[in-house]
Amino acid sequence: MIKGAPIKGFSKLSKEAKIQWLVSEYLNGDESHIDFLNSYLHPEAKVQKLHDEFIENTITNYYLPLGVAPNFLINGRIYALPMAIEESSVVAAAAKSANFWLERGGFSSTVLSTVKIGHVHFMFFGDGNKLNSFIERNKQKFFEDTNHITSNMQSRGGGILDIQLVNKTDQLDGYYQLEARFETCDSMGANFINSCLEQMAKTLTILLAESDEFTESEKEIQVVMRILSNYTPECIVRSEVTCPIDQLNADEEISPKEFAEKFYRAVRIAEIEPYRATTHNKGIFNGIDAVVIATGNDFRAVEAAGHTYASRSGRYSSLTHCDISDGMFRFWIEIPLALGVVGGLTSLHPMVRFSLALLGKPSASELMGIVAASGLAQNFAALRALVTSGIQKGHMKMHLLNILNQLEATDEEKNFFVNYYKDKVVTYSETVRKFCELRGIPVETFAHLHKK
Repeated sequence: MIKGAPIKGFSKLSKEAKIQWLVSEYLNGDESHIDFLNSYLHPEAKVQKLHDEFIENTITNYYLPLGVAPNFLINGRIYALPMAIEESSVVAAAAKSANFWLERGGFSSTVLSTVKIGHVHFMFFGDGNKLNSFIERNKQKFFEDTNHITSNMQSRGGGILDIQLVNKTDQLDGYYQLEARFETCDSMGANFINSCLEQMAKTLTILLAESDEFTESEKEIQVVMRILSNYTPECIVRSEVTCPIDQLNADEEISPKEFAEKFYRAVRIAEIEPYRATTHNKGIFNGIDAVVIATGNDFRAVEAAGHTYASRSGRYSSLTHCDISDGMFRFWIEIPLALGVVGGLTSLHPMVRFSLALLGKPSASELMGIVAASGLAQNFAALRALVTSGIQKGHMKMHLLNILNQLEATDEEKNFFVNYYKDKVVTYSETVRKFCELRGIPVETFAHLHKK
């Protein structure tokens, strides 16, 4: 039996009415949920109203911790990176990498290109060569008809860079693209690009309808979609770290030379093995997403582009690479990052404004370099742990507090476990066993009560 019931006009209800309906239909009428949801509201009405209007059907706020990873030396400047993420050890790992490379020259980030792409997808059943020539001759018309949209962007040095026809009929009968390249300066530019594409679709339709070069059937094109692509292989940033191999001496358990060799092989494995590459790149995005979210950018678009870029050879592979030749260690990432520092949430969300201020109000290109360095740092920390002491030692120590909070441990008990695990690897089962021992509770009894 399906619990709950359909409802019409839900979006038109007040926040209070929405919550009351949810409690009644899905939460067994337990009104304690109302106080719980209200406890997450911002006390300042103006700020809460702002949050309510970011999306539809809001009922409360959902918090993520905002942490800071200090000591990031990037292109000669030291940053404290804002990181919004819930996963234990990510911020600590990023900070540890930042400290490691602070003494070895820091991170060097270079923006290779900033071009973004959008398409008008349409069907045309006629002579493709004739269509291509026609669009080339009339290309200026597309620029003219979008001028009312692009004038402000052009004044900032951006706008439409190029427009061309792409013939995809070898993959789908009648399928063509009007592909446009854009420079959006300090904005991510999604709304700008989509507005331009919608106008281009209108211009294309009108041009063909008024032309005497095509038959009536050829003129009847079908515009399927007008949309930007989140795949941005021409909006690329590279971040790298480098030092002599003999300076990789931060771990007493392994020599710098052995560390470099094991690190290099770990990266090579991620380059050739998709199973490993998926986890490898997920760790990179731990660092990237945390800064992307903190600065009000679209982490879903960033991840989609990154994973597609990682598959550009036809096989999913690592986004980072390593070289250990001529006595030097070099580790770098090259990744598409379409980011903005104006528009969207950047001027609206108070925490986003704070995060951008913390970073010194960077340009979009500067933010690309910062975010790429964060991903590289996170990956370095993970690989460093994997090829030395193992990933669980550090990760589980950071996760210990979550375990103890689940067990509802007191501050005194938490202090006991911090000391208890100073020379041990944290495990959930051992923590529960020791916790029960401290409280004089049989493990079986505790497990039964905890399950209930």
